[in-house]
This record gives sequence, structure tokens and C-alpha cells, in this order.
Amino acid sequence: MIAVTGGTHEEFREYVVARGPALLRVAYQLTGHASDAEDLLQAALVKTYLAWDRIQDRAALDGYVRRAMVNINISWWRRRKLEEYPSAELPEPALTGDFAYLPERVEQALDRLPTRMRAAIMLRYYEDMTESEIATALGVSVGTVKSTVSRAMAKLRGDLVLAESRRLEPQV
Repeated sequence: MIAVTGGTHEEFREYVVARGPALLRVAYQLTGHASDAEDLLQAALVKTYLAWDRIQDRAALDGYVRRAMVNINISWWRRRKLEEYPSAELPEPALTGDFAYLPERVEQALDRLPTRMRAAIMLRYYEDMTESEIATALGVSVGTVKSTVSRAMAKLRGDLVLAESRRLEPQV
């Protein structure tokens, strides 16, 4: 194999050893699954290895491999048969057992928040507004929005944990 590639086998191996983990993280970001990321990186490295002699700028190798991963991932995505079809409405997840009353408990906990905290949470997580948009809407600074949302989330978590522990306590 070294005779076929003109002796670049060792150089390629050193590149993969040095950059492999970082490239695997990129592949994982593209696929979302560890095994798919490994397959994607391997396919991109095969393409890179085959083109190794044509790549003049060794500093651009990461870009070459990343672009190969994107292109391969798009090709794989196009080949997959659509087994699920998009719909206009998202189905509500089926909540069972202890989680059956969670939406109601979250709504009750939101109702117990002070007005500004409730408004910040609703704008951030229900209206999907950015912190700067919320700051403008509420007439406060971005820092105030950040701290308000943080404190409100802590209060909600605490409220929901307390409600859960009260619910689980044995009745005397």
C-alpha cells in the first residue's frame, strides 16, 4: 500500500492520530449518534486518503475532511427512505404514572411566580424570545433578564421538587 500511495501512508496515519478525536466530535455533531459518527468519519477519511496526493495545502486538511463529512452525510440522508412524514401539529407526549400531572403542576408553579419572573419565563421558553428581545419588551437590561430567568427557573425547580416530595410523603 505504501508503494501505491508514494510513501504518504505514515503522514496520513499521523494526521489521523493527531486530529481524529476532534474530527470525531464534528462527525457526532453532524449525526447525533456515536456509531453513525464513527462511520461518517471513516468514510470521510477514506476519501481523504484516496485524495491525499492531490491535497497541496496540508493546513487545509481539517476543512477538507469536514467538507467530505458534510457531503457524505447529506448523501446518506438523501438515500434514506422517509419512514415518518411531517405533520402540521406535533403530538403531545403521552405522560403516564408520576408524570401524568406534570403539565398541571408546572402551570400551577408558574402561577405562583412573581409577575416579572413569570413574564420572563413565558417570553423566554414559551414565546422563544431572545434575552435582548425580552429586555426590550420588559424595559429592563439584558443582565436583569438573565438573572430573573435564572432565579425563576431555580424557584420553579424548587417548587416542583417540594410538591413532589409532599405528594410522596406517607399520609398519617
